[in-house]
Amino acid sequence: MRVVVHGLAKEFMTGQGKVRALAGVDLEIREREFFGIVGPTGCGKTTLLHIIAGLEKPTRGNVEFVGEQRTQSRVSMVFQDPSLMPWRTVERNVPLGPEFRKQPVPVYKRAAQFFLEVVRLLDFGGVHPAELSGGMKQKVAIARALANDPEVILMDEPFANLDAQTRLLLREELLRIWERDKKTVILVTHNIEEAVMLCDRIAVMSAAPGVVKNVIPVEVRRPRSFKSMADPDFIRCMEMIWDLLRYEVDRAMKENHPSRSETPGKEARRKPFFTWWE
Repeated sequence: MRVVVHGLAKEFMTGQGKVRALAGVDLEIREREFFGIVGPTGCGKTTLLHIIAGLEKPTRGNVEFVGEQRTQSRVSMVFQDPSLMPWRTVERNVPLGPEFRKQPVPVYKRAAQFFLEVVRLLDFGGVHPAELSGGMKQKVAIARALANDPEVILMDEPFANLDAQTRLLLREELLRIWERDKKTVILVTHNIEEAVMLCDRIAVMSAAPGVVKNVIPVEVRRPRSFKSMADPDFIRCMEMIWDLLRYEVDRAMKENHPSRSETPGKEARRKPFFTWWE
């Protein structure tokens, strides 16, 4: 299923007045594409994802889902926090979608078993979330999204709270899972390296109010793994995205700290280059 975003704008009312989060976003995500969205903090990435998910209404514009709807659920979302139900075991957290749609118990139990096997957690079905590591909890959240059998999976910085080594492992796991049936995936992340490793194309957004500056194709051969990061095309794509982002990150910093008297770019030069990817 394709996702087409037409002229999307979003404004919020705050105690300081009206805030423009998005200022006319146009995007087309292709069927079965792994699509990334990167941008500086506060550019409206998560707001855009929430509007696509139907969790928020736009001020202007609309989102269109194009294609035959083959399943009961159009969209599932994986959040930064796994948000598992602590009183339920893993195997009872996974099939929430089928259960809430009142499918027969044997059906959603089979779904739980199947998708726990997909994420390689079948042996942990009987434990509670508190007994799992952060990476395992996020794998349960991914299994829960898959068990809902959606047309589109939305991911809002799903690995942001994990350590660097776990993030690398879960990126490879996510690629393996996506290659299985290639659902349409839209990923929001601050991490350029993560976006290039996972995605087919990446939208680079401006500082708030967010608009799409450019959409960059990722010309790195699949299947990808940790070793792909040494590919010259991988490095070239990261540099291209950073060239687009550098000015926007600097602008967002200045707008968030208007009293700062430093010369342009001084703060960005002081910090290690890689910190902007994390």
